Amino acid sequence: MKRLLAAFALMLVTATPGVAANIQNVDLGKAAQVWFAEDHTVPIISFNISLPAGSAYDPAGKAGLASFTSAMIDEGAGGLDSKAFHEALANRAISFSARAERDYLVITISTLKENAPEAMHLLQLALTRPRFENDALTRVRAQIIQSLQEAQAEAPRVASRGFMREFFGGHAYAHPVDGEIGSISAITAQDLRNFARSHWVKNGLKVAVAGDITAPALTKLLGETFLPVSGASPPPLPNVGRLGAPGIHVIPLPVPQPTAAFGLPGIMRQDPDFIPGYVANSILGGGDFSSRLMQEIRVKRGLTYGISTSLTAYNKAAVLQGTVATRADAVRQAVQVVKDTMANFAANGPTQQELDDAKTYLTGSFPLAFASNSGTAAQLGTFQRQNLDIGYVARRNAMIQAVTLADVKRVAKRLFDPARLTVVIGGSPAEGRGARPQRPLPPGSPPMPMTGQAAASQAGGAAARAPGVTPPSKPVDKPVENPATASPATPKSSGEAAKKP
Repeated sequence: MKRLLAAFALMLVTATPGVAANIQNVDLGKAAQVWFAEDHTVPIISFNISLPAGSAYDPAGKAGLASFTSAMIDEGAGGLDSKAFHEALANRAISFSARAERDYLVITISTLKENAPEAMHLLQLALTRPRFENDALTRVRAQIIQSLQEAQAEAPRVASRGFMREFFGGHAYAHPVDGEIGSISAITAQDLRNFARSHWVKNGLKVAVAGDITAPALTKLLGETFLPVSGASPPPLPNVGRLGAPGIHVIPLPVPQPTAAFGLPGIMRQDPDFIPGYVANSILGGGDFSSRLMQEIRVKRGLTYGISTSLTAYNKAAVLQGTVATRADAVRQAVQVVKDTMANFAANGPTQQELDDAKTYLTGSFPLAFASNSGTAAQLGTFQRQNLDIGYVARRNAMIQAVTLADVKRVAKRLFDPARLTVVIGGSPAEGRGARPQRPLPPGSPPMPMTGQAAASQAGGAAARAPGVTPPSKPVDKPVENPATASPATPKSSGEAAKKP
């Protein structure tokens, strides 16, 4: 599968040099960073806008404040109430969405060229004159709480939330992006106003734009949009102390199929070992049938539908994280196979063939990230949030090609130490019962039916985390948090298809 995809993707490899050569810096002042890829193929412009307003900035006792505030961004601004704001977007087919991540609020906008001034005017209103009216606040709060109540019965979300709490301890990364029922219930309109005033600011602003506009026109449009936005500086994020709580932690839950979320301390994005670590992770747990974990846990033992790992770097910490779901009487066996596979990989590293295949796939599939304006803006926005320089796109594939077998073996020893593995099981393992032996499964034949959130999480996970491939709303190279980890209540879009938390 990986070789077939890589062969197809290589047909598009010329797209990356073209995009890389076309990326420009646009001057919006020292406090902001703007990257721009000019493309007049279609009359559409896509914006990916990042503000220092992620959940890591939630005050103590108000977990979910950043996410709640982001969910209110299109619920009325200036002279427009919630209904009028949504109508203004829909009447011009403007796609407008916002989501809080760990470090940033990410706003995505796609619009026809002729409607770009109106789209940016609505963004300006949302950032500078939000209304936070009681009716909208009450409705959005109820939707978030409903999602949180549902999460309490869903093993993937229980496991992923528990993992972040155990792994990050007392740091702000430990609490869920979408908060807890108690904290969301206590948040007031004044809390929302205070957070927006402090964090919806130009200082630290990052903007990635792709589409049908010239650099002078974009400079004028963005300058007018962000002129009235506050130039205040948000407080710095605290440093992370210890990472991880090695061992197995069980959160009892009456479900037939528990989920285990597991992880290790990762590698920061600026570390020279990040790229070798990225390649190593692709080989061990990249999500397709060629990965070691998929071979050992699904193909050979039939214990799960899918398993994958991702290497994610936040501003203050990095984590290598994965999930696996299986029967209650097999979950401990699956965890042990994860540990054994990691130990073998750390001791012996990959084969040369595995390395060659991974490099072919990672470099060949990378151009797919730039197949649309929205994809290009999303990918560039991801690189901005990782504090990379504008030339990274042009260098990226050469950096991967330069990774040697010795590099991967060295980094594998650094990363994949099973003794340091933090495991949180959402569900109740069947104690004292041996796992039933399973017949090996050929690729393409699921070993067991999946239900509910687990099915959605596993079925979508491999595609969402395919290294180097960026769907429009899911940039890679800093993979989006696992579907089970990312807040289901966070994404919110308006315009043609409005979605509430």
